[in-house]
Amino acid sequence: MTLAKVFERLAGPGAPVEFAAYDGSRSGHPDADIRFDVRSPYAVSYLVHSPGALGLARAYVSGMIDVSGDMYTALSTMQQVLGDVTPREKLRIIGGVLGDPLLRGAVSRRLPPPPQEAPFSRVPAWLRHSKRRDAQAISHHYDVSNTFYEWVLGPSMAYTCACFPEENSTLEEAQFHKHDLVARKLGLKPGMRLLDVGCGWGGMVMHAAKEYGVKALGVTLSKQQAEWAQKAIADRGLSELAEVRHMDYRDVTESGFDAVSSIGLTEHIGKANLPSYFSFLYGKLKPYGRMLNHTITRPDNLAPPMKQSGFINRYVFPDGELEGPGYIQQQMNDAGFEIRHQENLREHYARTLLGWCRNLDDHWDEAVAEVGEGTARVWRVYMAGCVLGFEQNWIQLHQTLGVKLDDEGGAQMPLRPDWGV
Repeated sequence: MTLAKVFERLAGPGAPVEFAAYDGSRSGHPDADIRFDVRSPYAVSYLVHSPGALGLARAYVSGMIDVSGDMYTALSTMQQVLGDVTPREKLRIIGGVLGDPLLRGAVSRRLPPPPQEAPFSRVPAWLRHSKRRDAQAISHHYDVSNTFYEWVLGPSMAYTCACFPEENSTLEEAQFHKHDLVARKLGLKPGMRLLDVGCGWGGMVMHAAKEYGVKALGVTLSKQQAEWAQKAIADRGLSELAEVRHMDYRDVTESGFDAVSSIGLTEHIGKANLPSYFSFLYGKLKPYGRMLNHTITRPDNLAPPMKQSGFINRYVFPDGELEGPGYIQQQMNDAGFEIRHQENLREHYARTLLGWCRNLDDHWDEAVAEVGEGTARVWRVYMAGCVLGFEQNWIQLHQTLGVKLDDEGGAQMPLRPDWGV
């Protein structure tokens, strides 16, 4: 059985895609917007030895499988056409190609993973989240290339979920609105002090300084992020108010902040460390100080916080762990915060990722020249897959606002939320 015939039996003869293989076989529609090319029999080795998404991702990242057309559309289409095929049927059909001696030889050889896979991503839980290991994990993901991130993220250099105020808002408008929403939820005013942990390229720090006259300190474990942010702060004339340091948040010695923002850091903390994490941030605040936690979450706590053999852990966010929103809120509560507001921005993250996908496609040739085709492919499939994840409620994005009360229970919060939408 040819590979094209296997694809046809899996996807059906009417699948709205084109399929071509190294053996010359073809199926599907020749004029389809999406085309899959299997360029090597060793692609099947990845699929057999690492079944599921990891095997497909390894074959794609290595270049043994190619996808032409919009990656999000390709993944969405294949999810639809393969959705009714049972795992047993998939194995039976794929087994039909192993009569080919070339494929038998390829499958018998277990290939090493592509070099883009983090070599330290498979360790026992108790070894995760030391300061040294967290620095390794952050560097793997964020110290790719500032130029690459400029192409993907756009001028805002904000690598977290945007908040779209209108249907037709641009990505840049939505990132500004997100930073402003955080600032308003925190009640920022001139003269206040803000600590932004996991500050990325300093977007929130610079927004707080420029738009609110706040003295803001940001910290990040990424050396490249810190260098970029320090230069951007100086170039924008914000050095008297804004600062970004290359350091672990646990090494911040200052306290007495009026507000703390954590935008996209909690995912890197680890479930076992959440109590100490929120306690640490609570201790950095003055009474009446607010903390805004912005984090990717799971819809529930039924699944483990991390899939160690999954593509995301191996290639994108080593050691990343996601919790349900209720668990996050519980840990904030137990650390002393009174919870005042929470909202889910799930649909906003799907739109944000679509914007990043378009940016990468628009700069594909430059991105490949900058970071290599394998790394660019990791990002292409990871971001497109995450769009589906947020659209279909596999993952969510929650902002949770807490306040540190005084000894008498005072909060100095408005009677009703005053930060708008």
